[in-house]
Amino acid sequence: MRITILTLFPDMFAPVMNASILGRAQQSGRLAVRVVDIRPFSDRKHKNTDDAPFGGGAGMVMTAQPIVDAMAFATARQEGEEPFAGRRIYLSPRGQTLTQKKAAELAALPELALLCGHYEGVDQRAIDLCVDEELSIGDYVLTGGELPAMVLADCVARLLPGVLGCGESAHGESFSEGLDGLLEYPQYTRPRVFRGLEAPEVLLGGNHAQIEAWRLEQSRRITLERRPELVSGGGAGLRIDQIKGG
Repeated sequence: MRITILTLFPDMFAPVMNASILGRAQQSGRLAVRVVDIRPFSDRKHKNTDDAPFGGGAGMVMTAQPIVDAMAFATARQEGEEPFAGRRIYLSPRGQTLTQKKAAELAALPELALLCGHYEGVDQRAIDLCVDEELSIGDYVLTGGELPAMVLADCVARLLPGVLGCGESAHGESFSEGLDGLLEYPQYTRPRVFRGLEAPEVLLGGNHAQIEAWRLEQSRRITLERRPELVSGGGAGLRIDQIKGG
């Protein structure tokens, strides 16, 4: 997969994109990340990319022209290459909330182009002309779209085949199909007893059926306590009485 990120602050990305799993995914060739600086695409003398909003109001708005031209560059293809077949996404607090299901949908695509807004937002005409959808990582407001773009890139990249070291790693995590959309169960490792707290006996006995049953029960309990809307809203595919009953 190729992920292209359009931003006014390209220097923010290297420390994250080149580290840990994302870095290894690029080294293995399973992921290609390109960061495009929007500012050089401005047709203004001083390469300005923002202006005061029509109608008044606080702050500045990113202008449409450099964004549209930067996106055209990001999605252009050389002669003989396949046309852009991915999604052009604007990271925005008014977008659809990113979920694990949505991440899996995006991970099946060959390419993503992520637009990072800044200041008070982006001229709507840029969104109309070169954005396929808007995504949000939560119900809060950040300074810009750079951090959400990193979150989206990480969330999608780790679902690519071969990126995680263990094929089951993504299967048994919170919100995954392997847990029917439930939150993940508690994890333990050595030592067996730490500061008076002992790892559950069931995890040490080697009975895999009992271990899986315990983990499922823990996931159900934690989901009911902490995120009951995942159940009541149908996200976990289970009724509350099923969770209570184990």
